[in-house]
Amino acid sequence: MPLYLTEDQTMLRDTTRGFVAEHAPVSHLRALRDANDATGFSRDLWKQFAEMGFTGILIGEDQGGLGLGHVEAGVVLEEIGRNLSPSPFLATAVAAVAALKGTAHAERWFPGIVAGETVAALAIDERAKHGPAVALKAERSGNGFKLTGRKQFVTHGHVADLLIVAARTSGSPEGADGVTLFAVDPKSAGLTATPERLADSSLAARIEFDGVEIDADAVIGEVDAGRDPLGHLLAAGRTGAAAELLGVGAGAADMTVDYLKQRKQFGVAIGSFQALQHRAAHLYAELEVARSAVLKAQQLLDTADPRADAAVSVAKAMTGMATTLSVQEGIQMHGGIGMTDEYDIGFYMKRARVLAEMFGDANFHADRLALAAGY
Repeated sequence: MPLYLTEDQTMLRDTTRGFVAEHAPVSHLRALRDANDATGFSRDLWKQFAEMGFTGILIGEDQGGLGLGHVEAGVVLEEIGRNLSPSPFLATAVAAVAALKGTAHAERWFPGIVAGETVAALAIDERAKHGPAVALKAERSGNGFKLTGRKQFVTHGHVADLLIVAARTSGSPEGADGVTLFAVDPKSAGLTATPERLADSSLAARIEFDGVEIDADAVIGEVDAGRDPLGHLLAAGRTGAAAELLGVGAGAADMTVDYLKQRKQFGVAIGSFQALQHRAAHLYAELEVARSAVLKAQQLLDTADPRADAAVSVAKAMTGMATTLSVQEGIQMHGGIGMTDEYDIGFYMKRARVLAEMFGDANFHADRLALAAGY
């Protein structure tokens, strides 16, 4: 499969680039931060995403969506990353849709997602770093379950309409089996969501489940077999996060190259200095390699190829490293002013740091690949 976009995908990219740059540029993030916005994103903008058809990009046409794939979702996410646009697109329209697709919950939640009226949040992580451990307990209670425990780093968890929760129905916290995925109402009694502002000014919640009662029909998939829908969620989320990271890296690189052309020292543009040219060329090469890794992972996911799982980890690790290089070089080449609030390059560094951790950082995925290879 060729590692470049088709004509239709290129048209989608051009449309998305113009829309996001106009309606959700970096200044939009800055305005939300300066206003200490309690939501973390614009619901009006989320509705505009729906009007453009973006929210239903992974939802089948028979359910009101566009019936496209992860390549197309990645096109949108890259532009979101390029502009640092605060949006629930990754968690809702990509990861949550992947988890709900083919289940009884799709009929209930997909119409709201397509219309830009529903926001989903992913209550997956419990520790300081992303990992497979699930300790939150789901105990049988009446005709349903009772949830007890906590989750953290739940993006938009304090304002979500739907929480997708990974809980332990049997086995030990580190066990591969015994995990069940649930669709939970955030307004349920005993559930408390406390938002905290992250380094990039986004909001994520710590969520406490104090004996939260849910019905049996809240189960996504089957009891004790939640690793399957959770795997779909994580594969989609990791690939999507890689695409958004790629956009962050590309946006930072473009900004840096423009600065090299404009900033003058000793009467000439600093971009004419060979040392900076070498660094810019190296950065370009690293981003292009990462771009190929992301596109390959997206294509394999779209064809349900068994190699997709490894490709997803390669993409997340490589974009994490390439984008970290991009934002660090951006700050360095801007000089001291790069760390001032007046310049946007600092926002790219902060967003890259948060996205690099989301769904597992480069070290997590390198280790995951090594274990899969038998090391």
